[in-house]
Amino acid sequence: VQLQASGGGLVQPGGSLRLSCVASVTGISINYMAWYRQAPEKQRELVASINSGGTTTYVDSVKGRFTISRGNAKNTVHLEMHSLKPEDAAVYYCNAVLFSQTYWGQGTQVTVSS
Repeated sequence: VQLQASGGGLVQPGGSLRLSCVASVTGISINYMAWYRQAPEKQRELVASINSGGTTTYVDSVKGRFTISRGNAKNTVHLEMHSLKPEDAAVYYCNAVLFSQTYWGQGTQVTVSS
């Protein structure tokens, strides 16, 4: 299974971005999809997750600003990010769990700077 992430870029503080991730499977509902991020010299952290039932979780620092959602095809996951802060800058990684196997995307850079 390959995960293709897109949507990163440079945005000013207070701006918005939408990340998307597409898994190379069709006709299968992926149990769990998530976004992680890793800033320089920091550990990778779970930002948001969503399961096949639609239950979502968020790290406290993004609650109220980020929204994770699944696409209609169920092999995609999006992360809507609003009111971005400099501390949100990181490489964002898509993550999926399918049949107890964990998969990672290649990462997409989010830069928040004026």
